[in-house]
Amino acid sequence: MRIRVIGAGAAGLTAAYEISTRARAAGRDLAIEIVEKSDGPGRGCSFYAGGMIAPWCEAESTEPIVASLGAEALDFWTREVPLAERRGSMVVAPERDRAELMQFARRTSHFVTLDRAGLAALEPDLSENFSTALYFEEEAHLEPRSALAALAEKLAAEPNVTLHYGVDAETLSDNCDWVLDCRGFAAQPALSGLRGVKGEMMILRSSDIKLARPVRMLHPRHPVYVVPRADGTFMVGATMIENEERARVTARSIVELVNSAFAIHPAFGEAEVVETGSDVRPSFWDNLPRIRREGRRLYLNGLYRHGFLLSPALASRAARIVLEDAYFPEVMDENRGQWGDARREVV
Repeated sequence: MRIRVIGAGAAGLTAAYEISTRARAAGRDLAIEIVEKSDGPGRGCSFYAGGMIAPWCEAESTEPIVASLGAEALDFWTREVPLAERRGSMVVAPERDRAELMQFARRTSHFVTLDRAGLAALEPDLSENFSTALYFEEEAHLEPRSALAALAEKLAAEPNVTLHYGVDAETLSDNCDWVLDCRGFAAQPALSGLRGVKGEMMILRSSDIKLARPVRMLHPRHPVYVVPRADGTFMVGATMIENEERARVTARSIVELVNSAFAIHPAFGEAEVVETGSDVRPSFWDNLPRIRREGRRLYLNGLYRHGFLLSPALASRAARIVLEDAYFPEVMDENRGQWGDARREVV
């Protein structure tokens, strides 16, 4: 059996990995080719992702299925493909916005509430500005670019997997038994109801700030998260704008991100700006993921801002569809009661 995966982002690479792993375990003989239009893995919206594997934090503003599916990502990224650091997540709020933190706590689970002393024990740099925090101990984070490069390298070592970069899948002959379309927003012409949500981010460098885990600061207008990276760098993100311009970063967004980061730690005001960037996240009207099947073609899409969080769950289900002809109504049935019709226009 021949399988073609279009797209080497989080969705495409995890899908290829799950199919290869499950086929090997079942003694199935198949060939997988991954076709990517860019010159390497993770060049789409994955390139500007935060890399937070935080299912319970996301439960604050999403449907319950996001936390349920997202919990599977913790096992994938920390055990099956050990690329994530499981140090938990911190959620804080300025004293004037304490009500936001209380509301966040009511809507989420799997956390403990820390006082200033508890916060100081885990993140000393936060304890001067914040007197309390929610600590989601079981969550994790990873560096998106290196994680996808490592996953692509792992797949390239498999004898039944080939990767092709700089190739447009539309120029290839249709000689596969299955095609998995994981192109994200680029698949919009083929997927009714798919829209883009723009996200802007920046990377700052400071030797004066020490953070071991992602920090979310709540704010009524400008919430922000800061994710520690290597060499004293921090990813600060991210805006959510109903806009399909991929590369344009606005001055207003940069000012908002810097001001919010400064509120987390004043040293961010003197940090070096290493990089800014933006891309478009693929989303349906309800911001929930989909697997659409059209014969022997699967579309894995609609991951919104949850690419690394939701891709392992969609990948495992796609693998079982291909290998076992399985069916998963939670991501394949587009008329799921309270979720409504995925083709409804967004007003």
